[in-house]
Amino acid sequence: MSIQTPRPLWRRRGAACSAALLLAGAIAVAPSLASASPTTPPLTIDLATAGVPEVRTALENGELTSVQLVQAYLDRIRDLSIGGPHLNAVRSINPDVYEEAAQLDAERAAGTVRGPLHGVPVLLKDNIDAVGMPTTAGSIALADSFPAEDAPLTAQLREAGAIILGKVNLSEFANFITSGMPSGYSSLGGQVLNPYDASQTPSGSSSGSGAAAAAGLATLTVGTETSGSILSPAQANSVVGVKPTVGLSSRTGIIPISSSQDTAGPMVKTVYDAAALLTAMTGIDPEDPATADNPLVDVDFTEGLSETALEGARIGFVSSNNALYQAALGELEAQGATLVPVSVGNTSAPSILVQEFKRDMNAYLSRLPDDAPIKTFDEIRQFNIDHPEGRKFGQVYFDQGAQVDLDDPDQLAAYEANRDRGITETRAAIDSVLESHDLDAIVSNSGTTGVGARAGYPSVSVPIGYAANNQRPSSMVFLGTAWSEPALLSLAYDYEQAAQVWRSPEQINPSLFRCATVEDAWSDAACLTIPVPGSGTPTDPVDPEPSDPGTSDPEPSESPEPTQPPAPSEPGPSAPPAPGPGTPVAPSTGALTDGARGGISVPDIVIAGSAVLVEVGERYAGTTVNGWLYSTPISLGAATVNAGGVVSFVIPADVEPGAHRLAVTEADGTLIGWAAIEVLAPGTPNTAGLAATGGEVLVGVGVGAVALGAGGALALMALRKRRVTA
Repeated sequence: MSIQTPRPLWRRRGAACSAALLLAGAIAVAPSLASASPTTPPLTIDLATAGVPEVRTALENGELTSVQLVQAYLDRIRDLSIGGPHLNAVRSINPDVYEEAAQLDAERAAGTVRGPLHGVPVLLKDNIDAVGMPTTAGSIALADSFPAEDAPLTAQLREAGAIILGKVNLSEFANFITSGMPSGYSSLGGQVLNPYDASQTPSGSSSGSGAAAAAGLATLTVGTETSGSILSPAQANSVVGVKPTVGLSSRTGIIPISSSQDTAGPMVKTVYDAAALLTAMTGIDPEDPATADNPLVDVDFTEGLSETALEGARIGFVSSNNALYQAALGELEAQGATLVPVSVGNTSAPSILVQEFKRDMNAYLSRLPDDAPIKTFDEIRQFNIDHPEGRKFGQVYFDQGAQVDLDDPDQLAAYEANRDRGITETRAAIDSVLESHDLDAIVSNSGTTGVGARAGYPSVSVPIGYAANNQRPSSMVFLGTAWSEPALLSLAYDYEQAAQVWRSPEQINPSLFRCATVEDAWSDAACLTIPVPGSGTPTDPVDPEPSDPGTSDPEPSESPEPTQPPAPSEPGPSAPPAPGPGTPVAPSTGALTDGARGGISVPDIVIAGSAVLVEVGERYAGTTVNGWLYSTPISLGAATVNAGGVVSFVIPADVEPGAHRLAVTEADGTLIGWAAIEVLAPGTPNTAGLAATGGEVLVGVGVGAVALGAGGALALMALRKRRVTA
């Protein structure tokens, strides 16, 4: 097999994996990871930018093993998705990931390589079945919904040698539970953040796929689309997204919206990676009739990539005033393309998504094991009615879908007429433009997303740069007729290699990632003053709660009893140093008056030697603050407030048990607030803390924290928070 290696799109830099950090939020990780995790050697590749060629070369040359690569990605997930900027992109980790990686290492050592993705880690959107992990679609109702077998897509990736690293968060039910819900939010997974700008939407519904791909949390990432759910987050997160022809890849084993429009596709850093992943995803599935006539089953999309594909090509373009898009059009011309202005119509046929939703959801659920907790569309809807935390924004589309009855002849006839008309008109709109102007493809800034989705035609989104005023990403979308993926990928590849515009989130927005790059987490420059001293015992996960402003959060469900990691040997209690240049000054005890009480929120109870999550408010996000414990002031060090307004401190192991006051100050010593907290001796079961009601429940970035030690073991500390008002 000939393998084309593209030129890198970035400057090489050393990998930036910090020491083990205590992680705010919660992620589901299987207990088997505790004993199996290896030590990661110094990396020869930068995971922030590495794609398939770099990873494959490192594996082939013996620079690292797949097991070590898995551990490196888990470290990165720990540092970026759960800790640091708290992207919240990753939902769960494959419980057998180390065993599967070790098996692939053994096969490689024996001279067997399954395919071009042998040993390469992949993250799946959490609406795609993979054995050993629940497929949740971000819904509380499906939190324990385990499939009996892999989706065919997942099985094909394994056959190609890929390692299923885990699942990523998404807009709940692929953004088809209700209207008005923020992109990237789900009742089970919480809110995904955009790694380029945490104040901006990650878009969706493949929000976690886009954020994980951009942040380098796996080599490859898979998303799904019904209408815009790959292309839109690809643009928002500055990654390459491929929305394939409906039928290129199996949809069996994927939680659906619409069998007429659903498809899965790559969301990755480069066009080459997209081509490599799409090659492994392509196939014919007897259970999915749309794949029956797939003519691209045996095509290796990487072999068709060319840096001269644009030379002599005719490209129709939909006009846009976006300056980056205008520059991208100029690059197409510079590469030899002829540009033709076009407009692409759409259809006036009503959407058929609601009409197909219940039918297709029931078809998926019927494949689950007999003991699955949820087996029908109506059961999901009723679960959400019975559990309001599962429908904070409502469930409009479930309510509408519940009214659809395709066994009714009149409803069926109306649905089929709208479906057929919509497909016919959108395909004609695209094909007529391509044919009348003799075009190889149509490009737009994003204006062809809807028509391409309704037609079931392929699109490839490629980054085109970052706005001069705010550095937010933009993309260009290549649209073609059915089964034109080879041409679209090659055209996009030529542009990408010529333009060389992609930059990692760490390059565009370094301030968001500074917490994950400090070498000494106890230094004055540290963003997090909480290296975890050793590994703990894993427990069942506590799922993160959303931090959506303007919504009232429900009382969290009962959390498992926490397992405490070993107490740190340092830092012990220390009186604050004498003031000097740059030295934080503790507020006097007299300053902690009842009038100054509040401003922060803390757990009622914390165990000495463990970390405590303190909410100081989003207005302090990105600022460095200092923590103090009273009555004798004990410095808890400096830490940076994350995007959710939460900061973490470690309570020294030898603090005297009993009632204390925890205060937080700004860097100049200004008191932000203080709150009462009870410190228990190390090793004390925190059952009292779990039983306490504590007043109003605060859910900021989650009601749990996961500690990941240097060896990779996990310990979950359930924290019941209370709101302290000023």
